[in-house]
Amino acid sequence: MNPVMAYLHNFFFNVFPYIGLAVFLMGSLARFDRDQYTWKSDSSQMLRAGTLRWGSNLFHIGILFLFFGHFVGLLTPHWFYEGFLTAAAKQRIAIYAGGVAGVICFVGLSLLLYRRLFDARIRLTSHRTDIAILVILWVQLALGLITLPFSYSHADGSAMLVLAEWAQGIVTFRPNADLLLGLAWPYLLHLILGMTIFLLFPFSRLVHVWSGFATVFYLFRPHQVVRSRRLNVPPGHNQPRQPGAGV
Repeated sequence: MNPVMAYLHNFFFNVFPYIGLAVFLMGSLARFDRDQYTWKSDSSQMLRAGTLRWGSNLFHIGILFLFFGHFVGLLTPHWFYEGFLTAAAKQRIAIYAGGVAGVICFVGLSLLLYRRLFDARIRLTSHRTDIAILVILWVQLALGLITLPFSYSHADGSAMLVLAEWAQGIVTFRPNADLLLGLAWPYLLHLILGMTIFLLFPFSRLVHVWSGFATVFYLFRPHQVVRSRRLNVPPGHNQPRQPGAGV
C-alpha cells in the first residue's frame, strides 16, 4: 500500500470513527439545547399519503432490524456465543436475515425517495438536506446489499469476525485499522459512509430518532399522582352569592 492510501486507511478506520461519534453525541445535545423547534421529522403525510404509508412502514421495519442486527452482531464478543453458535452459522443468519431486511428497507426508502424527487408539491416543501440524507441512506443500503455476495463467499465467518473485532476495538478505544486490510472494497465503503451518516446525524431530520428511542422510557415512568387541593379562603372574601340576596 502506498503512503497516501496507508494514511487514508489509518484516518478512516482509526480516527474518523471517533470524530463521527463525537459530532453525533455533542451535535445532538447542542441541537436539542439550542434549536428544539427543529427537532422533528417534518412530515408531509398530507401529500400522497398512500406512498408515504407503504414507504415509511417498509423503511422503518427494515432499518430497525438492520440497526439492532448490526449492533448485536458487531459488538457481541465471539466467546459469548461460540458455545452454541459457530461463526459460520452466525454469518449465514446475518446474510439471510439481513438480506431480507435490507431489501425491505431498500424498497421502502426507494418509495420515499421517489416521492420526494418526482412529486412537484413535495419537492417544493422539502429541504435540500431532506433529499440529501435520503440519497445517502439509499447509497448506504445499496452498498450493504452489494456486500452480501462477498459475505457469502466467506462462508466460514472470517469476514464477520474481522469486522466485529475492529468494531469492538473502536468501542474499547483500541482501534486497529490493519484488521480491515484484507476486506473487499464494498465493506470499506459501507463502513466509511456509515460513519459519515453519524457525522451528519445532528444536522439533519434524523435527530428525531432520539425521540423514538426516548418513548421507550415513557413506558417505565412512574404513575403521575394528581391530588386536589382545597384553598383556604378568608371568610367573606369572594364568597359565592347566596340565593335571594340583594344586588
